[in-house]
Amino acid sequence: MLKDDQIVWAIRQMEKDIGPVGPSLDSRTPFQYLVSVILSAQATDVSVNKVTPILFEKYPEPKDLMNADISDVEQIIKSVGLFHNKAKNIVETARIVHEELNDVVPENRTGIMKLPGAGRKTANVVLSDVFNQATFAVDTHVSAISKRLHFVDAKANPLQVERKIVSVMPPEELHQAHHTMIEYGRKYSMKTDPAKETNQLILDCDCLNRASE
Repeated sequence: MLKDDQIVWAIRQMEKDIGPVGPSLDSRTPFQYLVSVILSAQATDVSVNKVTPILFEKYPEPKDLMNADISDVEQIIKSVGLFHNKAKNIVETARIVHEELNDVVPENRTGIMKLPGAGRKTANVVLSDVFNQATFAVDTHVSAISKRLHFVDAKANPLQVERKIVSVMPPEELHQAHHTMIEYGRKYSMKTDPAKETNQLILDCDCLNRASE
């Protein structure tokens, strides 16, 4: 495994490669952003951004969405996948936010994770992107990079990846690190045969890992 300072170095090298990058989900309010993140589970941000303008034009506020016909919501979000469960989740989330939380999205992980369809990753994304809190969300790209570049063991779960990154990065850099790693994972494959690998950062991390063994 790489040492802590080597992980920080590797992430900063990614930032030099990718350049400035931020959230890619479109929304106007914390509630809309929460809904977008729930919809993004096992879907691309691009696919979510294609349906949310229609969804939010018709149901912009929690009260609007909680009173929506489920079948109509399903039809709008159908292209993002898992639309039956997602429709139920966002409608029920809207009800809770309106009736129980006075239209205010929780600003803490526990509160967000109590909402239907919102797990730890969703909570961390919302807290970081909307409320500027020092949280770090782990998606498939972040997990794959962390394992391929030897930040964590190949069998590490998302929580272990999260804890490793949070433990080594300055809190003020977590937001950028998350979005950088996502874009890096979109740009470069983490599944290339090691014998045919040409990505210099991956090769450097392989070398650092061998030196630590």
